[in-house]
Amino acid sequence: MQDVAMVKILFIINPHSGHTTLNRAEIIKAHFETAGIETELVEINDSCSKDFIRERINVFKPQRVAAVGGDGTVKLAAECLLDTNIPLGIVPAGSANGMAKELGIPTDLINALDLIIQGQVKKIHLVKINEQLCIHLSDIGFNAFVIKKFETERGRGMWGYIKASWKVLWQQPHMEVAININGQYIKRKAAMIVIANATKYGSGALINPSGKLDDEVFEVILVKKISLTEIYKMMVSHLAFDPTKTEVYQTASLEITSRRKAHFQVDGEYLGKINNLHAGILPAALQIVVP
Repeated sequence: MQDVAMVKILFIINPHSGHTTLNRAEIIKAHFETAGIETELVEINDSCSKDFIRERINVFKPQRVAAVGGDGTVKLAAECLLDTNIPLGIVPAGSANGMAKELGIPTDLINALDLIIQGQVKKIHLVKINEQLCIHLSDIGFNAFVIKKFETERGRGMWGYIKASWKVLWQQPHMEVAININGQYIKRKAAMIVIANATKYGSGALINPSGKLDDEVFEVILVKKISLTEIYKMMVSHLAFDPTKTEVYQTASLEITSRRKAHFQVDGEYLGKINNLHAGILPAALQIVVP
């Protein structure tokens, strides 16, 4: 490690993330004690509010905050760090870890811990969607419905997702939507609409090849039709979606009105059904530690 005298790191840990018998909290403490780095660990539970985490950040005054978990944990940490100028590190410990994959953060626990100190700090934009902060990907329609189904299925992992996708494929009607993109109004029928900060889902499915985390726009991807071939691409081959079945727009603001309520998710968290969505970019809103 480089010279890290007087560095303090606060860890926000989801102890239920992933499938492991590792005691991550003990490993983190031991790893940084040997380097003379002071740490504070906050484990997420049902009574752990954002106000509590912000209070711990204000009292401990860390130079870095690290999220140990999946995209939901990263999102929670990001919400607590807005307007603080404190960089966020990521220790991937979830089932998908989409944002960590996007940034090239190592999955090995020790390597990820070292990166919190040794990595460079980069500013990225975020997207505010219906008062929800989106760090990675949000969508309405097919994939959000799959996430809802997936949460109730016995099978987990890729095959659980494929099973849920198969069920949704035959149940999900097309949405009829009116869209305002930077003042341009369009009407479409679509299987799903993605609001994309990143380029790939946690599964590795490439949804937004032109996406950048540090520009001043986000992408809106209209997927007109979902088929078995597209599901295979999402889960297995990781090829881009069929361009004849998708439309891509870049924007700093977005409004969607759906004739019927559609399933809605942000960063892998299912949030119910909506028929109105508004989104806007938060440029250079988060400092994040990357390789």
